[in-house]
Formats: sequence, structure tokens, C-alpha cells
Amino acid sequence: MAKPRIKVPEAAKAGDVIEIRAIIQHPMETGNRKDANGQIVPRQIIHTFVAKFAGQVFFEGAFGPGISSNPSFAIPLKVPGPGQLELTWVDDEGVTTVETVTLNVTGG
Repeated sequence: MAKPRIKVPEAAKAGDVIEIRAIIQHPMETGNRKDANGQIVPRQIIHTFVAKFAGQVFFEGAFGPGISSNPSFAIPLKVPGPGQLELTWVDDEGVTTVETVTLNVTGG
């Protein structure tokens, strides 16, 4: 998997609802397509995405072959206070990509 792109506000106050945007490049083979020789192209998708803030899960998704290539997520988060955002993607080959972003949190 390629390095994901993550977009968060430059700063937020505790209690604000912000939007976390993330995209990762991945071809997402469904397992339904055949190659030039008529052989099934094996399924290879991102099947799990988990978002945590300050160590607590606030979004978790399990996906099937209907998810698009280069999946993009826009997730709301009510900022509880200072902490790190951690996003994790796992694909069918067991490749796990983890990215962390520190959110600049000011007083409430």
C-alpha cells in the first residue's frame, strides 16, 4: 500500500466536531475479474479500517469487494482533548499500514 494522505484541521478546541479525511492508494481487486488467460485474479482488498484518538476507537469498518479502489474516508470526531489520531488499514495479504497525526488541541 502507498502512504496514505490524511487531512485534519490545523487546530481544534476540545468539544469541537471536526472532520478527519483520509485516502490510501490500493488497487482493490474484487476476486471476480479474469486475466488475459481466463484465470481469476485473486481478491486483494483493504478489508479493515480503524480510527483511534488518544488510544480509543471512534470508527471501525469491515469492507468487502464492493469497496472502490483508493478508498477515501471522511469521519467526524468530537475532540475530547489533546491526543494523537491513529489510522490503520489492513489488506487481504496482511499488509498493515498505520499512520499517526498529532491534533493541535487548544482550550475548550
